[in-house]
Amino acid sequence: MPKWTYDGRMARALAASDVFHAVADAHRREILDVLVEGERPVGELVDVLRLAQPQVSKHLRVLSDVGLVTCRADGRRRLYRLDHENLRPLHDWWEKYQQYWNRRLDRLDDYLGDLQRKEPDR
Repeated sequence: MPKWTYDGRMARALAASDVFHAVADAHRREILDVLVEGERPVGELVDVLRLAQPQVSKHLRVLSDVGLVTCRADGRRRLYRLDHENLRPLHDWWEKYQQYWNRRLDRLDDYLGDLQRKEPDR
């Protein structure tokens, strides 16, 4: 017998309140990837992502709830765009790891340079 149970409502509540949980879903990351190129109507997102319209709308709702996308009306269409400023928590979090990898790569570069200098002439 499992020690825990999955509660779909809890997953939605987490995603709806936290940028990190919102982008944990692959489909929502795909939507952000499309919107980074510019504003798009829902119908276009449906076509590009090959998902059903209700699925895309559900994911857009989560992204909108955490402020990663905004929506504006253009007649009967709803146009969505990325809100870059609300990506800041992700950027700030990732920056630590980027610095870590840069230091590691710099050390590797130094090591390879030392090896090349130590190599006997052929």
